[in-house]
Amino acid sequence: MEFQYYLPVNLVFGRGKSDIIGEKAKELGKKALIVTGGKSTKSSGLLAKAEEQLKSNGVTSTVFDRVTPNPLTTTVYEGAQLALEEGCDLIVALGGGSSIDTAKGIAFQAMNGGDINDYIYGRKISNKALPILAVPTTCGTGSEGNGFAVMTNPETLDKKSLRCSAIVPACSIIDPLLMKTMPRETLACVGFDALCHNMDAYISSIAQPLTDIMALEGARLAIESLPKLYADAEELPGWDSLCLASTLGGMVINTAGVTALHGMEHPVSGLKDVVHGKGLAALAPHVYGASIEGARSKFATLSRYLGGRDENDFTDKIQELLEGINLRVTLGEMGVEEKDVDWLADNCLKVSAPSIANHPVVFSMDEMKEIYKKAL
Repeated sequence: MEFQYYLPVNLVFGRGKSDIIGEKAKELGKKALIVTGGKSTKSSGLLAKAEEQLKSNGVTSTVFDRVTPNPLTTTVYEGAQLALEEGCDLIVALGGGSSIDTAKGIAFQAMNGGDINDYIYGRKISNKALPILAVPTTCGTGSEGNGFAVMTNPETLDKKSLRCSAIVPACSIIDPLLMKTMPRETLACVGFDALCHNMDAYISSIAQPLTDIMALEGARLAIESLPKLYADAEELPGWDSLCLASTLGGMVINTAGVTALHGMEHPVSGLKDVVHGKGLAALAPHVYGASIEGARSKFATLSRYLGGRDENDFTDKIQELLEGINLRVTLGEMGVEEKDVDWLADNCLKVSAPSIANHPVVFSMDEMKEIYKKAL
């Protein structure tokens, strides 16, 4: 048995831990760029709370609130320019995965400059970035626990991740109480994303013992907590569990990677700007259904977690889970048409080749096209 595991992140987990944002920020810098979206952290009061905490701990701050779902490389450039103009030496991310990924991109771009796509595609390499303090308000992407930052190039519609250890957050504060303001539809989407991260990493051909242990626990926690929270958002132990599932999912994909499900979804949300969790839900039964032969024992284990008997009813159990959280959707309902299938398959191999290669069944171009068509 041989493997290597490296993930330098300081996780501060627990209800109410958002009360120490200022304390942790003070350890990392003196002037912060707060990266967030335009609405949720303002309406919840988290942005004002963070600003006050930073001030009381001697950290000045500037707000960049231009983050949108499926963040753009152009937004990263705007934020990095503001960070440089303001002399920021710390990036504070408040919000969901889009805010954290944008913050990571800004932290990287502010230190490196140039065309960030060169680094995304590996034409250039750097391990420099401003320190990042991440405070997630959704429990899905797990971005607080890895060195990935997914962004879309608006010129090419390529949705691909910047990956390097420098953008692993220096500190991530995971406060389950911050999640309670999510609408139920958002909860369903992000919770399913958290589950899929863990399942993808578990079945990955580059999985290893530590990622298997964490991914299975993350999957178990997500499966048990998501339906309960969808039915009753006041179920506090469920928030603890789903938040941990999300963070574990982010951690395991840092090492084991995602597989074909995420690889095939990214072109969908890059092209149509759809909610990532919905794209996963539309594709999951079809991608996983075509994959059982490649990892029968692992799919059997996951099926039993879902309440099934073995690998043969895994996809049925996924469908039941999606039905229970009102997430049975199709790509067609998201605006994808049959004429888009060729572009999606081509783009998938352009932006997600490693994810396709890591899958237990390596799909051909024609097989991917057939899966997209079934999901319409």
